[in-house]
Amino acid sequence: MSEFSVFADFMVAIPLQSTDGVKAAMCRHKFFRVFALLCAVSLGSAVLAGCGEKELPSPYQAIDVGWQHEGADFHLADPTGRARSLADFRDKVIVLFFGYTHCPDVCPTTLADMAQVMRLLGKQADQVQVLFVTLDPERDTGALLAQYVPAFYPSFMGLRGDAQATAEAARSFGVSYQKQMNKSGYTLDHSSSLYLIGMNGRPMLLAPYDQGAELLVQDIRLLLTTSR
Repeated sequence: MSEFSVFADFMVAIPLQSTDGVKAAMCRHKFFRVFALLCAVSLGSAVLAGCGEKELPSPYQAIDVGWQHEGADFHLADPTGRARSLADFRDKVIVLFFGYTHCPDVCPTTLADMAQVMRLLGKQADQVQVLFVTLDPERDTGALLAQYVPAFYPSFMGLRGDAQATAEAARSFGVSYQKQMNKSGYTLDHSSSLYLIGMNGRPMLLAPYDQGAELLVQDIRLLLTTSR
């Protein structure tokens, strides 16, 4: 029996009129107390039911971070000096990575892994754009990016800006980086994750450095299917 069935039975049991004023007042008081209790029980049941709902598991291996980086974008230049932003690649799935050409390990490894991803994608690789944003505009000139980045795969593109544009792009995507001085100059400590961005900018996924080529291919193919 539901709470409202009990409530209906109680309503029937209450006399509509009574010659005893005290008894009628007590009856009305009892009615309102029961009514309030039933409302509270019904509301609590609804809240508990809502809390008990299970979220569907994500179909992606990478983590959806679109809610965290709503409106994230960059305003940088490609090696030819042409101004670029996410909108220039809206008809492709974007793989975005922040690094620098003098990076001794993480950056070349990531670019090599992405080259493997492109080979595994086959013809679908034409619908994917890998973008390498330098965090070291002091040394990474447009000419250097034009040589270094496509050496891993012909369609890969390097992007750069001045110190302010670089900092704004990094901040927009939650990327951290810090210069570390040494005897030969400096290196950069920086975030190493990849951003996988669907067509028209949604969804935005964050893939860890060690996700692996096969799982990246899986996520990219899913983005190609679902983000049109």
